[in-house]
Amino acid sequence: MPTSIPRRTAVALGVAAALAIPACGNPSDGGTTEVRNAQGAGTKINLSPDQRRVTTARVDSIAARVPARIRERGTLEIVGSSGSSAPLTFYANDNRTVIGVETDIAHLVAQVLGLKPRITTVSWENIFVGLDSAKFDVGFSNITDTEERKEKYDFATYRKDNLGFEAKKGSGLTIDGPEDTAGLTIAVASGTNQEKLLVEWSERGVKDGLEPVDIKYYQSAGDTYLALRSGRIDLHLGPHPTAAYHAAATGETEVVGTHSGAGATLQGLIAATTRKDNGLVGPLADALNETIRNGTYARVLARWGLSDEAVTTSEINPPGLPRTTG
Repeated sequence: MPTSIPRRTAVALGVAAALAIPACGNPSDGGTTEVRNAQGAGTKINLSPDQRRVTTARVDSIAARVPARIRERGTLEIVGSSGSSAPLTFYANDNRTVIGVETDIAHLVAQVLGLKPRITTVSWENIFVGLDSAKFDVGFSNITDTEERKEKYDFATYRKDNLGFEAKKGSGLTIDGPEDTAGLTIAVASGTNQEKLLVEWSERGVKDGLEPVDIKYYQSAGDTYLALRSGRIDLHLGPHPTAAYHAAATGETEVVGTHSGAGATLQGLIAATTRKDNGLVGPLADALNETIRNGTYARVLARWGLSDEAVTTSEINPPGLPRTTG
């Protein structure tokens, strides 16, 4: 879900909405920056192209289950979003190298499978075009497990999916449920599960006699945030880690509500996404579970301040965001 982030050195630590997070960059320290959560605990985030990533070992029994065409090629063709969405996927301070939690997890999985990770970034809609055509083996791009997507794709889950409503600082808004969005102007990215939820909330509100949500779409996150600062929109709905990062980085916005990406009754999940029945989802889930077991998964989440999004196991095609009804 492409989101452009100003090159400021801050990141939100954890999904809990503790947004008073001062950060200070250290240009002489290899492009690292220190961030602190509301309790004062600090973490150094590496923003340089030399990521010194967490690594793990190949597991032969899992690698042997990778489809032969991929094993023989020797690479895992990974697709992600070309947008910059810190701390999920964004660019290092060389403005070229793709870094972030999604990239780190993709590297871990490839290592367990004994494959060289080769990451290509494309626009959001072309992630799925590339998976459909088998140009890419797997998507690591904050992709939500949904019942509709399961018609064409298999999912191996690896993170909780939480959304954030971001408002101009001091807006006085609080978003606890659909009724709080009635009559507001809210920006959202097209084709995302955030859009689906927002449309459903608006339709539900209209049925209950409330005003509809005025949903806006912008070509870039820069345009979205300009609209937010100028008051042309009331809110932006996107992934919570990205909203919290932007709020902490700029000091101009705040997260005024969070919601599960799968609706009110189900915890949303982010998943490695592959073309349905191509034989890869089992090894992907096994590789993810190996990283959970050996602790490298937890280390990756911690280095990006996302430990609160950890799952205890990778599941194959669990219940996801329900289909639209009615």
